[in-house]
Amino acid sequence: MVCPSFRGGSSIQGVGLGGLCVLLFELKETGTDVEAEMSPALACLLLFLGGCLGCQHRACRCLGRVFICQESQVLQVPRDIPANTTELRFFLTKMRVIPKGAFAGLVDLEKMLISNTGLRFLPAVHKIHSFQKVLLDIQDNINIRTIERNSFMGLSSESVILWLNKNGIQDIENHAFNGTYLDELNLSDNHNLEKLPNEVFQGANGPAVLDISSTKISFLPSHGLELIKKLRARSTYNLKKLPDLSKFRSLIEANFTYPSHCCAFTNWKRQKTELHPICSISQVKQDFEEKSGKKLQRRSAVEDYISNYGARFDLAENEFDYGLCNEVINVACSPKPDAFNPCEDIMGYNILRVLIWFISILAITGNTVVLIILISSQSKLTVPRFLMCNLAFADLCIGIYLLFIASVDIQTKSQYYNYAIDWQTGAGCNAAGFFTVFASELSVYTLTVITLERWHTITYAMQLHRKVRLRHAVIIMIFGWVFAFTVALLPIFGVSSYMKVSICLPMDIETPFAQAYVIFLLVLNVVTFVIICVCYICIYFTVRNHSVVSSSSDTNIAKRMAILIFTDFLCMAPISFFAISASLKVPLITVSNSKILLVLFYPINSCANPFLYAIFTKTFRRDFFILLSKFGCCEMQAQIYRTEISSSAHTFHTRNGHCPPAFKNNDEAIYSSVPLNHLN
Repeated sequence: MVCPSFRGGSSIQGVGLGGLCVLLFELKETGTDVEAEMSPALACLLLFLGGCLGCQHRACRCLGRVFICQESQVLQVPRDIPANTTELRFFLTKMRVIPKGAFAGLVDLEKMLISNTGLRFLPAVHKIHSFQKVLLDIQDNINIRTIERNSFMGLSSESVILWLNKNGIQDIENHAFNGTYLDELNLSDNHNLEKLPNEVFQGANGPAVLDISSTKISFLPSHGLELIKKLRARSTYNLKKLPDLSKFRSLIEANFTYPSHCCAFTNWKRQKTELHPICSISQVKQDFEEKSGKKLQRRSAVEDYISNYGARFDLAENEFDYGLCNEVINVACSPKPDAFNPCEDIMGYNILRVLIWFISILAITGNTVVLIILISSQSKLTVPRFLMCNLAFADLCIGIYLLFIASVDIQTKSQYYNYAIDWQTGAGCNAAGFFTVFASELSVYTLTVITLERWHTITYAMQLHRKVRLRHAVIIMIFGWVFAFTVALLPIFGVSSYMKVSICLPMDIETPFAQAYVIFLLVLNVVTFVIICVCYICIYFTVRNHSVVSSSSDTNIAKRMAILIFTDFLCMAPISFFAISASLKVPLITVSNSKILLVLFYPINSCANPFLYAIFTKTFRRDFFILLSKFGCCEMQAQIYRTEISSSAHTFHTRNGHCPPAFKNNDEAIYSSVPLNHLN
């Protein structure tokens, strides 16, 4: 055991134990008055014991050159810390303030630990001036709130490692680490630390390792990232955006909270900043040959290498340049992106990026026109018209969802990794997901009701007491709205989730409830498709039965039902098949490929329904031209339709043995299907 030197006695102050022993031998040889019986070895032993006794305190002790204060009775730093101490330990003490200069002159200091104390400010270390590499470990001091500027200047002339984790740090000032060669900075578990100022590393060399895990930091500084080789930001949930990748000139390893951040480094290649010395040989050799005729006063090591190994250099020059001088660094990053969030934009393919705009605008335009015509028409509000309004609104919402997704995709193009977290965990994605689930379920529900209503009307055409009234349709649709609203709201409250994927669909099936929810919706869509098919088949056989009286418009419905079934099948079949397999945890396609279904198949009904159920019908065109005529447009076409309607009404009443009364429009069977024979 080696004890520190004494601080008493002017002649030997600051001298180590070995120096004291040598001094005793010299005194003995020169006849200095020392106890005659005392041997030099015994004198060294006494000095050794005296040194040990000199560093004894009520609550502190020495262990070699380690000075330890560990008791709660320690209220302040002892004043006689040995000068050649290499390590200081203060933990489980009640120190509140460390006076300036308390650690002055500890030039051999290598480590300082201050843990679980009552300190409210970082200790002043500017007078230490250690010649060693210093580890400053200050942790679990919950009362330390601020790191002031120049806090570590003068700590060491060599590099320093700062472990400042698990404190109560809330604020760090600019230039806080000025004047240091910063090997590592650990700020983890400072749960109230929200910001690293842009100039926090100004004046410092480093850090090479930066750890901000479990903090509330939301942005990295714009300066001082050039020398970082390892970046750790685990459980840093507020850090959602990364600075320009070009600032990470030396980065080789990164640990983030979100997988999307690693996407930034997937296709990012960085040239190695420190190349092998051989890389400069080609240029030096050229310069050397140009100056070969001149007398050089000084030869560089590289030139000596060329002159001695020139032949071998010529043979291997290209190999060296290729293997060492063009080396590209790939950043090792974690966590890796999963199958639900591949490293791509929201629309992974450029063709989808174009098509989604076209399809969304088509769906919005078609359904908006239908709603305007239906609402503004002066005709009586019938059951088919009421149901078509609901269908048009649902399909309009799907178009809005697609337009919303397309807009976000354009805004985040090529940098989605910086926006992924804000988008998927924010209100925008929840709103988009709610919109699409609500709209798709309401659309499917309304299509089913329309089909059932047409089947009921044709099947019971002669039984007027069984006719579906408007009040019945309203009650049925209220139930549909409540159902669609409820199932769309469940993922927001934890049953599945809209934030699982970038397109904000409920693809989370991690829990049994989430899996059951997704399977229920998919199976329900399949059942409704089967119901629609069965109803149209029944309609077909009904109109072929000549014993049943049906109107000409009902016959047209049956003749065109194949188009309706085909569009429904094209919309539902691919999505249902692949989605059900994925919900059973047997995915057959990737999320990237599922976006093709989202753009090309999912909105088919939303785009086709306004045309098949309304725009292609002659009654809709009548209402359209009549509405335009009110603004002075298409008055001739409007008059033609008015004349045709009057003539049809007169013929109908005459054939039924009635005199034609004043014209009253009958729209019981309009806007139900596609009378394609009336397109002209």
